[in-house]
Amino acid sequence: MFTGIITNLGKIAQINGSKLVIETDSDFIGKLNNGASVAINGICLTVIAQNQKSFTVEFMPETMARTNLKYLHPDDTVNLEMPAMPNSFLAGHIVQGHIDGIAQLQSVINAGNSRILSFSVPETLSKYIVEKGSIAINGVSLTVIEAQKDSFTVGIIPHTWDQTMFHAFKKGDFANIETDVLAKYIEKLIKK
Repeated sequence: MFTGIITNLGKIAQINGSKLVIETDSDFIGKLNNGASVAINGICLTVIAQNQKSFTVEFMPETMARTNLKYLHPDDTVNLEMPAMPNSFLAGHIVQGHIDGIAQLQSVINAGNSRILSFSVPETLSKYIVEKGSIAINGVSLTVIEAQKDSFTVGIIPHTWDQTMFHAFKKGDFANIETDVLAKYIEKLIKK
């Protein structure tokens, strides 16, 4: 489990088949062990190796198919988060690291001290996105401003913009989306 509060940024060093190598600062790497979970752009992955400059994770074909991994390249910036601990301050919302799908960035508009990001999203995901509800975008816990049939918006304050990979976002980029898990459970229970 994660909180959606990004603690570090990393840089993709290489993508090789089903392995991803991420470079980041040694303090973050020092907290990792083989077999540990780590969120990379919101994807919960397992560490299989590390050294002082980088760590390696392995992923399944399902992960590649469902996430934005297929659109990433060496030198791309990614969000990193360690799993929540029993004594963690739950500052964001409960983020599982289980990506539901991807959304495409349509626009970034300056609004006062913030930026409003608009994403297009398939209807298979939009039904779980509600106004003022929680959503994780590339692992960042955010609040939905508006939810439409095929799109939604969120607001980013300057701190979040600067401290996450959002500052590298461009129109047309794809982001990992994790909707609120409660909506999916409620839908399943109602269908029974």
